[in-house]
Amino acid sequence: MKINEIFYSVQGEGRNTGRAAVFVRFSKCNLRCAFCDTEFSQFTEMTEEEIASEVKAIGGSSSLVVLTGGEPTLQLTESLCSKLHAIGKEISIETNGTNEVPQGVDYVTCSPKFEYNDKAALRVKHIDELKVVYDGNNDMSLYDGITARYRYLQPCDTGDEERNREIISATVEYVKAHPEWTVSIQTQKVLNIR
Repeated sequence: MKINEIFYSVQGEGRNTGRAAVFVRFSKCNLRCAFCDTEFSQFTEMTEEEIASEVKAIGGSSSLVVLTGGEPTLQLTESLCSKLHAIGKEISIETNGTNEVPQGVDYVTCSPKFEYNDKAALRVKHIDELKVVYDGNNDMSLYDGITARYRYLQPCDTGDEERNREIISATVEYVKAHPEWTVSIQTQKVLNIR
């Protein structure tokens, strides 16, 4: 598998915010979104056994593993999930939803990109957490038919301080008017951690 990096930190977004977690960042993605923060050209080829061994070595007693990317469903297998479960890990995945998620994943965070990419049709069957990257111009009616346990609106970080303030204000106003959504802040940026 092509792995961009494996590191130990704290989950910064969504329902698991604040939990210690080992992050396995897969290289490769089937979409190219302008706001993506992953460097795709660098990766290490790793076997499933090497991935599980690294997760165990750096993760200490934390139980959470976050599979992210890139797009992890392009490489993730049921057998890797089994190996991670065998070392006592709970598996969370962050996906764009364009592929089905293999058996063995415990928690699915889906951040659809169909507003940004015409090849991003949803194929995922189960979503625990729906996360929309919100820039104030989203067509939120596109998300009405998606079933998820939790719905998060995450202000898009444009890198422009003034525009970010406008987006944050629009996000807060949207959630106040639509309380089925919850604001998700990228707390890893506030804490200045990976």
